[in-house]
Amino acid sequence: MFRKLYWVAEQVTTKGTSRVVGVYTSIPDLIHHGLAWSDGTHRLRLTLTKLDSEKEPFGTWSEPKFEGICERLTEFVLTDEFSQEHCNMLVEALRQRSAVAA
Repeated sequence: MFRKLYWVAEQVTTKGTSRVVGVYTSIPDLIHHGLAWSDGTHRLRLTLTKLDSEKEPFGTWSEPKFEGICERLTEFVLTDEFSQEHCNMLVEALRQRSAVAA
């Protein structure tokens, strides 16, 4: 299936500058590759955006809590862009990541 939505993973410094560390078309790839890095000095920021669009992203979430991501993903389950299983996997992976960082 051709994906129209992309996950952008970034490292964010305490000064607010960022560097893209990956772009992913699926939640499993995001979990296995985009959440894998950690250097202890940067926060992870995730952005969900549409391919080839000048519109604002669908959402941007940052460590440590990634607030609101679970609720926002519900919309994409209803449109079959993401499965409920994959969304649950992502939310759990983010919880685990936050627990390790704490």
